[in-house]
Amino acid sequence: MLNRRNFLTAAVGVAAATGLAACAKKDDSSSTSGGGAGKIVLGFSQVGSESGWRSANTDSVKAAAKEAGYDLKFSDAQQKQENQISAIRSYITQGVDVIAFSPVVVTGWDAVLKEAKAKKIPVVLTDRSVETSDESLYVTLVGSDFTDEGRRAGKLLEKVLAKAGHKGAVKIAQLEGTTGAAPAIERAKGFKEVMDADHASDWKIVVSQTGDFTRAGGKQVMAAFLQSNPDIDVLFAHNDDMAIGAIQSIEAAGKKPGKDILIVSCDGVHDGFVAMSEGKINAIVECNPMLGPQLMEVVKKVKNGEKVERWIKTKEGDFMQDQAKAALPTRKY
Repeated sequence: MLNRRNFLTAAVGVAAATGLAACAKKDDSSSTSGGGAGKIVLGFSQVGSESGWRSANTDSVKAAAKEAGYDLKFSDAQQKQENQISAIRSYITQGVDVIAFSPVVVTGWDAVLKEAKAKKIPVVLTDRSVETSDESLYVTLVGSDFTDEGRRAGKLLEKVLAKAGHKGAVKIAQLEGTTGAAPAIERAKGFKEVMDADHASDWKIVVSQTGDFTRAGGKQVMAAFLQSNPDIDVLFAHNDDMAIGAIQSIEAAGKKPGKDILIVSCDGVHDGFVAMSEGKINAIVECNPMLGPQLMEVVKKVKNGEKVERWIKTKEGDFMQDQAKAALPTRKY
C-alpha cells in the first residue's frame, strides 16, 4: 500500500478510459441538481451505508454538492467493489468532469483508473486510500490519517488503563474493520506500533477478527470472543458501530462495558458519544465524516486545473469518557 506520509504535494491530472459499463444493479444513482450549462458534473461512488459514520459522510457530500451548485451523480456500492467499479465506468461513459470515490478496499483499482486517465477525467479519493502501481492515476486524497488514529487509540488506552487503576498484563480483543479496507489495515498498524514500542511486555492482542464495520458484526464477533476468551480486559474497536454492537454482547454475558471490559473506539458519531456518556465506552478517537465541503473545494480546483495537495487531511480530536457529556451536543451525525 502507498504510504500516505510520503505523498508529494502535486497536482496530477487523472483520467479515465474506455469502457462501457452499466451501473451496478443496485447503483442508487441520483443527482442533486438537473445539470445544465456551466455546472460541474461530479460522479461520486460511496462504499455503502454500513455505519453511522458512512451515512453522515454521504449526507455531507450530497449537501455540499447542492450548496456548490454541482450536478452530483451518486452511487451506493453496498460494500461491493464490483459495484463501485461498474459505477465508475458508468461515470466515464457519461463523461463527467470529475470522479470521486471512497474505495471499498485498497487493491484492484488500476484497470478502471487507467480507463479514467485515458479519457482525461481526474479522480479524487475520499476517506480511504488505494494501492496502485501508478500514483498519477488519481489527483489527491481527502481524508484522515488512519495509522495515526491507531496510534492515538493506543495512547488513549494508556490513559484509560491508568484511570481504571489497571495493573499488570492487558488482554486485548480487537474488532477489525472490513478486511482489506484502508482504515482496518492502518488503524491496526498504528495501534500495534504503540504496543510494540511501549507495551511489548504487558499488552497482548489475544483475539482479533473483522466485524465489517457494522453493529451486527460487532455483536456477533464479540459474543464469539467472550466464548473463547472470557477474561478479556480491553476491546479496541475500529469504529463506534462495532463497539456498540459489542456492548450488547458484553452485557448479555453479564459483564459491564466500560468497567469489566474497557473500550476504546474510533469515529466519534453521536451514538458512540451517547454510549460514552453512559460509561459504556471509555475513549473515542475522532474520525471526521464531514468531508463534503473540502471535497467540493478540491473538485473545483481540479476542474480548473489548479494545483492541490496530494493529501488533504481532516481535523480530528480525541475524547475521554469524562468529556462525553459536554461534547455530545456537538455530535450532529
